[in-house]
This record gives sequence, structure tokens and C-alpha cells, in this order.
Amino acid sequence: MHLSRYPRLHFAHLPTPLEAMPRISAELGGPNLWIKRDDCTGLSSGGNKTRKLEFLMADAVERGADTIITQGATQSNHARQTCAIAAKLGLDCHILLEDRTGYHDEAYALNGNVLLDQLHGAGISMRPADSDMNAEMEQLSMQLRDDGKKPYLIPGGGSNEIGALGYVNAAFELTHQANERSLHIDHLLHATGSAGTQAGLVLGMEAMNSGIPVYGVSVRAEQRKQEENVYRLIQRTAEFMGYSPDLVAREKVVANSDYVGPGYGLPTDAMVEAVKMLACYEGILLDPVYAGKGFAGLIDLVRKGHFKKGENVVFLHTGGSVSLFAYPNIFGLPGYQ
Repeated sequence: MHLSRYPRLHFAHLPTPLEAMPRISAELGGPNLWIKRDDCTGLSSGGNKTRKLEFLMADAVERGADTIITQGATQSNHARQTCAIAAKLGLDCHILLEDRTGYHDEAYALNGNVLLDQLHGAGISMRPADSDMNAEMEQLSMQLRDDGKKPYLIPGGGSNEIGALGYVNAAFELTHQANERSLHIDHLLHATGSAGTQAGLVLGMEAMNSGIPVYGVSVRAEQRKQEENVYRLIQRTAEFMGYSPDLVAREKVVANSDYVGPGYGLPTDAMVEAVKMLACYEGILLDPVYAGKGFAGLIDLVRKGHFKKGENVVFLHTGGSVSLFAYPNIFGLPGYQ
């Protein structure tokens, strides 16, 4: 797969580090745990969307766009990274934020990602839960076109066949890093939400015949729906790249939804434990919405013996730790009890 065929802007800090986690591996007493630090991509505190935006924003520039529109939940990591790169490129940016959690306290509504969205100069407007966010973006797009603007719409999470190229490339990058240090990766696990990260990883790993299975931990949808969303995007991305939509077998897509808890963005005890453990054992910050629940799934799977002792398991950190500041009262820390 020759990804240089596709327009791309280079602003991510790549390759991101691949680090061993010996202390938490010893504490859990199972496989050897590693972490792929996509929280270190460099754009407005980093995160996985930066890889996708390298391709998406290149497409926007090539099409002559002067305005970017995207959407997400109130504490959207994707929105924050989109605002940042739009600012860097001198483009107007409008983000529509959906109230998915029902939280309206000041920390959640104004701190974390929302604070950074505003610092990057984006226009922000809220929408109620269960809104048709794609339709809302289209409506705003029509208004801006009437005003003489040239808007470019980016789907939630940057998850379409263009954005997924970022994680096809990440699969190549991770495999190269493993090869360079003679590391045999037995499993790759990450939090999966809007589907683009998992779709790109699975497609890239399968196209290389890497033998590395990708295991998604869903943060929103139930398993069947999440897996279907990921598989459909794999098919569209494969076709976009000129390959058969059947390049990847359906059974290669796994998305465990056991760790969603009461809903998207709503805390769980397991997530709180995971965030605290990684902070205390490895000095790494997870976020409460995505990576925190993904790592909670990894901890539980290790404890249940899903991964064998001595195997090498890589956790892909999708970033978002800035959203910790939107949830200051969930960790039972001094001053918040």
C-alpha cells in the first residue's frame, strides 16, 4: 500500500513512541504490556485524530476550503484537534457539540477540551442528545455557502475512508517499530468509538499479513453494532484504495462492549481504577471517556487470563487526557471528596 498517492499534510509528531510498561505488567502478573503513545502526536496535547487529520485537512486544502465544520460530544478530543489544525492553517472552524452525557456542571461544560476549543478560536454551538449531527452539519454548511464560504465537512472522529488512512499508516509504523526491536506483538488493543482508528488498523495489519490481531474495546455502541460500523468502514476504505472490499474477513473485527458502563462518557469504577493505576505505575495519563475504558478492558482481560503470560500486548493510547479536567470529582482525590 503506497499511501503517498494520497494528499497529506505532515504536522503530526511521528513516529509516536512504543514503550514497555514493566511495573504495571508485574502488578497484573500476566502478559508483557506495551503502550503505543498516540497521545504524543503533538497537536494541541495530541491524540489519535491527528493522524486522520493529516489526510482530511490535505483533502480540504486541495478542494479550496476556507472553513472546516465538524462535530462530536461536548468533550470531543476530535473537535479539539480539528480546531487546532484549522487555526494552524488559517481556516475558520465551526464545531457542533452534542450533549451526550447530560452533564452541565462548569468543569464539564467549560473546562478540558471545551476550553482548548475556544483558545483555538473555533465557533462552538451545542446540540441536544440524539441529534442527527450529520444533518446539523449539512444545515450549517448551507448557511455558510450562502454567505460565500467554502466549507469542508469532517465526520465525527474524522472517521471516513480518508481519515482511516491515518491508521492504515499507523499499522505500518507500529509493525516497523516492532521489527526494529525484534518485538513479536501478540495482540494490539485500543478503545474504539467512531470506528476510524480500528478500521485503519485492521486494514493495515491484514494488508501486510502481519499476523497481529486488533482487539477493540467499545466506548459507546454494543458489540454487534460497533463491529458492523468498523467493518463497513474497512470495506469503504479498501475500495477507496483500489482493493477488494472483501480484503478483510468479517471475523477479523472484534469490539468488546463489556466496558461501556452506563453510557458514552459516563464514568465507571473500572475506568477510574485504570486511570489511577497507569498514572501511579507508569506516569502515563489516560482520559475518562476513551483510553480509560479501553485500558479498563485490558486490565480485566488480563485478570481473566484472556492473554497468556509472556505474550506481548500493545495498548494503543488514543490520547485525550485533557478531558480529565472536565471530570475532577470522580477520582476520590483529596479536595474532591
